[in-house]
Amino acid sequence: MPLTILPDKIRFSYKSKNWQYHFDEIKEIGLLKKKKKYFLENGAFVAVTAVTYYCMLFSDLMDLYYIIPAILCYTLIIAIRFNDSTEFVYFIFVKDIYQKEIKAKIESKDHTLVSKQIDYYLDLQFERNIQKTA
Repeated sequence: MPLTILPDKIRFSYKSKNWQYHFDEIKEIGLLKKKKKYFLENGAFVAVTAVTYYCMLFSDLMDLYYIIPAILCYTLIIAIRFNDSTEFVYFIFVKDIYQKEIKAKIESKDHTLVSKQIDYYLDLQFERNIQKTA
């Protein structure tokens, strides 16, 4: 489990990222979700389209000499684009009372587990705050 919640501390250990805080040191904790960017695939698509139009308009090539390679390139680009089913990149972030921020990348398969652990931590923090004020 990436987050280990102890009675007075919270410990994070995921791949090479490790940190530990006391409950009172954490100002904010959460999970960020960023949409993946596909600059390489989109750039390749534009380049293939530009080369195809150039061949179509300014060359004396027969149709099949530039259409078949263009269709094969489009097929390859689409296969690369949709090969990975994850559409988002997830990060856990922590802001502490010392104005320090920590971000750690979480794999898509682990984000639900980390999200549940963060919710559990926030519930515990809420209960601790209620007990302090009561």
